[in-house]
Amino acid sequence: MARSPSSLLSRICCATALGLGLLSSPVFAQTGNTDAMQVEKKELRAPKVIFFDVNETLLDLTAMRSSVGEALGGRDDLLPLWFSTMLHHSLVDSTTGRFHTFGEIGVASLLMVAEIEGIELTKEQAKTAIVTPLRNLPPHPDVRDGLQALKDKGYKLVSLTNSSNKGVYTQFKNADLLSYFDERLSVEDINLYKPDTRTYEWAIEKMGIEAEDAMLVAAHGWDIAGAKQAGWQAAFIARPGKVLYPLALSPDTVVSGLDELVSQLPKAK
Repeated sequence: MARSPSSLLSRICCATALGLGLLSSPVFAQTGNTDAMQVEKKELRAPKVIFFDVNETLLDLTAMRSSVGEALGGRDDLLPLWFSTMLHHSLVDSTTGRFHTFGEIGVASLLMVAEIEGIELTKEQAKTAIVTPLRNLPPHPDVRDGLQALKDKGYKLVSLTNSSNKGVYTQFKNADLLSYFDERLSVEDINLYKPDTRTYEWAIEKMGIEAEDAMLVAAHGWDIAGAKQAGWQAAFIARPGKVLYPLALSPDTVVSGLDELVSQLPKAK
């Protein structure tokens, strides 16, 4: 499908802004400042479907932080640059009409960072540093009980991730999370990365609901920004080091874990 120059320029500008914002944020920091997240409390509506981001939202990335830092010669200070480079180039793929898996972009971005810093790193070493730990990430402590509590309240739970279909299946299987989800959605099926609003439009179309009946749960400000722009409710999980994008639409709630979200949501209708 051909894109108009103005539409393409708008998406490129959005991607650039997101990339610049991430470069200055503590993406992989171990501690965060949630005091600055002053979000007006809203009464949450019962959504028909709750969509979940996966990496960092549900799964703990500590093991991957360690392996990527080791691949970069112990330069843990380069982790935010690697992650922002990966996200930036996923949006480059979306705006240029190309597509590579998030794993492929992650490896390419790690090689780019290594080249910039003069660190010797082969493609196989980069792949091992990312893919091996990514398959076996443990869930955060609040996740299993929180997901079960949401299921007990009658909610339909669906994952919506930039990772591949095979990748998220493997992650959920190894983390023992498969049984909690009614469906798993990957941007691999539409070749467009979050936070492109078309990914959220596609997700609700797949589930047969309207935007106002959807809620996203995510620990990334850029993901919350995309969901809110698409007309969804959104809950930001303030995982350590994660902050909101202050120029985006605000989430409907900020919580420290899924247990807190469960307490705020009414029973599903």
